[in-house]
Amino acid sequence: MAKHKYIETPAKLWEYFIQYKNHVKANPRKKHVFVGKDGASEYEKLEVPLTIEGFEMYCFDNGWITDLGDYFKDKDGRYSEYAPICSRIKKSIRADQIEGGLVGQYNSSITQRLNGLTDKTEATLEVKDYKVSLKL
Repeated sequence: MAKHKYIETPAKLWEYFIQYKNHVKANPRKKHVFVGKDGASEYEKLEVPLTIEGFEMYCFDNGWITDLGDYFKDKDGRYSEYAPICSRIKKSIRADQIEGGLVGQYNSSITQRLNGLTDKTEATLEVKDYKVSLKL
C-alpha cells in the first residue's frame, strides 16, 4: 500500500480508528499461567486497552501515515476539520481505559495515572522559622 503524507478526510481517520479498535479487541494478549493442583500450563487471554500510541502504530504499520501528532494538536489550524474526530477518538480511548479500570479489566492504578484521575494532596510542614510545602 502506498504511503500517504496525510489522511484524506476526517471520515477516513475515523474509519482507521474503528479498524484499529476492532483489531485490538479481536487480538487479546496472552498471559502464561499455571492452573490447578498440578499446575497445568495454560494461557489466559487479556483484553488490550486502546491507546493513542497503539492507534498511531497501527496506522504506521498499515502504511497509512507515520505520525498523527499534527492532527491531534491541530498545528497552525491546518487540521481544524479533523478536531471533532480527534476529540471523539481521544474520548473513546479514555472511556475504554477508565471503564476497563473500573471493572478490574485493566490495572486501575495505571488507568488512573494515564487519565489524570489520581488524588492530589498538599501537606505543610513548619520547622522553626522555615515553612516547607509539599505537593504529593
